[in-house]
Amino acid sequence: MDILFESFQHFLNPDWIMKNGGLYLVLLILFIETGIIIGFVLPGDPLLFISGMVIASTVEGHYPFENEMLNLLFWSVLFMASTILGNFFGYWFGYKFGHIINQKKDRWFLKRKHINAAHEFYEKKGGFAIAIARFLPVVRTFAPITAGTVEMNFKTFSFYNVLGAVVWVGSIMPLGFILGDNAWVKSNLEIIIIGLVCLVTAPVIVKLVFKKK
Repeated sequence: MDILFESFQHFLNPDWIMKNGGLYLVLLILFIETGIIIGFVLPGDPLLFISGMVIASTVEGHYPFENEMLNLLFWSVLFMASTILGNFFGYWFGYKFGHIINQKKDRWFLKRKHINAAHEFYEKKGGFAIAIARFLPVVRTFAPITAGTVEMNFKTFSFYNVLGAVVWVGSIMPLGFILGDNAWVKSNLEIIIIGLVCLVTAPVIVKLVFKKK
């Protein structure tokens, strides 16, 4: 658990990210988090925010363009593509190995509570759940897997997959870019990250709770 917590802290450290693969590392993490079972522990929302900060504040020549806005657009498209591919992989995995996923026994890499939460969310929201799930930690990992398990229409899944990626990346990453040079934000990054997670998840959770009542 200590190793997991330490790794989580590293992922929230812009300097550590830049020294260990930079935004290419973020690309890989986003792919894993949005479709591979073990990725539910990864912090997608904070990483998108921090990536925006990095692009706005880093003067090193890691990026293909000298213009910051072009770099933001470039990496936003790559991150969208990464999460779209992650969801497609999750869908394929759920479709191919649904018999394993539907087993009631917990495994070290697969907990029934996570599958049940994603399944319940999917049943309530249908195809739109694939798009909304981007804003919900853990659920965004298992939602595409669940969609594959129940053999959701692939065209419908593809549409909401792309929609969710565009809205998720396109809303959080520019926010980090805009606030990236703010001294207070840099010195209070932990508070910003916690607030960000609450901000992006609260509306969905509140709506689900009140609708259930």
